[in-house]
Amino acid sequence: MCGSCGCGDPEIVPLDVHEKILAGNDRTAAHNREHFAEQGLLAVNLMGSPGSGKTALLEATARALGRGRLGALAGDLATDNDAQRLRAAGVRALSINTGSACHLDAAMVHHALHDYPLAGLDYLFIENVGNLVCPAVYDLGQAINVVALSLTEGEDKPLKYPVMFRKADLVVLTKVDLLPYLPHVRLDVLHDALARVMPTPRVLLLSATMGVGVTDWLDWLGQARRTVEVKAHAEA
Repeated sequence: MCGSCGCGDPEIVPLDVHEKILAGNDRTAAHNREHFAEQGLLAVNLMGSPGSGKTALLEATARALGRGRLGALAGDLATDNDAQRLRAAGVRALSINTGSACHLDAAMVHHALHDYPLAGLDYLFIENVGNLVCPAVYDLGQAINVVALSLTEGEDKPLKYPVMFRKADLVVLTKVDLLPYLPHVRLDVLHDALARVMPTPRVLLLSATMGVGVTDWLDWLGQARRTVEVKAHAEA
């Protein structure tokens, strides 16, 4: 699956180690977190499958917040298509191409920050590579994790990919405008699946194209930002 982390490679040989494998990543993530705290912004790791609606969610967020408040680092294996879409929506966006890697790591984010002005932003979204496995493992320095899950993906995704949803502070169920055309999707079953894997289930229903749920999403973001600010002041 991944050309850098070795997941799924039967030739990988286990070794005794004296330091956490991701210790270097975690140190860089802590450094990134310092940058975000200095700027007083909320950094969000936005994860989800390809086509789950991550970019559309950010476009809707930018339209609702207005220009200048939202920034994004858009991760993808190739192309800067998502970053172009976000810039067209008024988002200060920069693309991160990972090549063969199926996730972003803290070093990639740190390198991108060298060419990215954080000043004046309220929110920085790190739009991770479309994948429900590896992105959940890597700390990027974010304050919160949000997972976009499209109703078209099926009811059992949380049970099949529990690590992703276990680490989520919020799951945004996207494309809810399609619900009348998806008779096989049962919201109660999906909510139950999320409750089984999330320590504290928090779920929002949203349609980026129709604007459904956007106000609730912005309220949640605002509260998350205030919570992070209070925590930062308490630790100062």
